[in-house]
Amino acid sequence: MAVHTHETPLHLAFSCYLMNAEDQTLLTRRALTKRTWPGVWTNSCCGHPKPGEPMEAAIARRVREELGATATMIRPLLPDFRYEAIDASGIRENEVCPVFVATLEGALTPDPGEVMETRWVDPEVLGDVAGRAPWMLSPWCVDQVTQMDLAQLTSELGLARS
Repeated sequence: MAVHTHETPLHLAFSCYLMNAEDQTLLTRRALTKRTWPGVWTNSCCGHPKPGEPMEAAIARRVREELGATATMIRPLLPDFRYEAIDASGIRENEVCPVFVATLEGALTPDPGEVMETRWVDPEVLGDVAGRAPWMLSPWCVDQVTQMDLAQLTSELGLARS
């Protein structure tokens, strides 16, 4: 909370796309109480590592905290992703934000202070939404989806459709 202001300094974060056994990725809708982009659809989970915390551990922690589930097989997709964006309130995002993919274990029990809605979608559908209606997604999600090969979401985890 303290780092995100109208003049946010560059800092480290992460984004993660969670996959299920049906090769779908989880989209989450940010809670209306979120400081930035409230009510906007985005990738499965975002967050910031604690000082000295390995990225995979930070992702596993935030998946537990935000979604009440377990992330496994965490793999990097866009290790050098970086973005800046300003939301409607003027809060600036300014992050080095490596992007990961992981599998999800356990039922979802989202924290309502973080996530107001979830939806499983085919990666191709996510690509279509990012291309045709980018205003429906967070700016980092749109940038990530347009930079990644959506087939990587399943192939990195060995889930590719037979």
